[in-house]
Amino acid sequence: MRTINVEEITKNVKEMCIEANHFLSKDMDCAMKNAASTEKSPLGKQILNQLQDNLQIAAEDMIPICQDTGMAVIFIEVGQEVHFEGGMLEDAINEGIRQGYVEGYLRKSVVKDPIIRENTKDNTPGIIHYKIVEGDQVKIKVAPKGFGSENMSRVFMLKPADGIEGVKDAVLTAVKDAGPNACPPMVVGVGIGGTFEKCALMAKEALTREVGSHSEIPYVKDLEEELLEKINKLGIGPGGLGGSTTALAVNINTYPTHIAGLPVGINICCHVNRHVIRTI
Repeated sequence: MRTINVEEITKNVKEMCIEANHFLSKDMDCAMKNAASTEKSPLGKQILNQLQDNLQIAAEDMIPICQDTGMAVIFIEVGQEVHFEGGMLEDAINEGIRQGYVEGYLRKSVVKDPIIRENTKDNTPGIIHYKIVEGDQVKIKVAPKGFGSENMSRVFMLKPADGIEGVKDAVLTAVKDAGPNACPPMVVGVGIGGTFEKCALMAKEALTREVGSHSEIPYVKDLEEELLEKINKLGIGPGGLGGSTTALAVNINTYPTHIAGLPVGINICCHVNRHVIRTI
């Protein structure tokens, strides 16, 4: 049994919120630079180069890479041999979010009630997803999610007869409908299977997978590559102003499902696709 004081969780979450909002992850940085070199449209190439300039200025001057610093989404995998002390884990995570957004001077984008809409003034609470795993370590993924792209996300409750072609149509429909509103070039997270809420959760977590990596399931890998090619042929392009780079990646997660259903969740993220991962 390993004992971890929750103050360690707070410290890491704080640092990760600040890091995610100021620095592009290495995988996204490589993908953006590659897109700038391969984009066929002169205007699209210009936009991608401008985005590169923006990212460099943000890193050098410690300015957020996007004015929408997002709602903090946290995925935390806890080894079952871990014992927390010093307080409640959820309180510690939210305290890390609070410190990160207040001390990091990040925009506070969370309202206390979806109808009354009074700002909480510290960007809490976060959206926290827990998973119990083997071992004595804690893996934390911090993925601040802006709502320009979040609002473009969809869930399709398909019939089994719709099959893989129905899945392709659902993803392409979501991307077409998103158009410029998701701040392309985008990353498309897809969850197939499970239930209504499970497919959406899988799509969300798929966005934290390293861009350029693929599913270990052969048909899913093929589907990721096919959909990326088809999305980039839509011509939406960088900033929605046309071009050959509409998406940088399509990441798909799957899960067993009911004999009567084929749920498909599509969670779209903008070109910054913020995520930081640490294991403690």
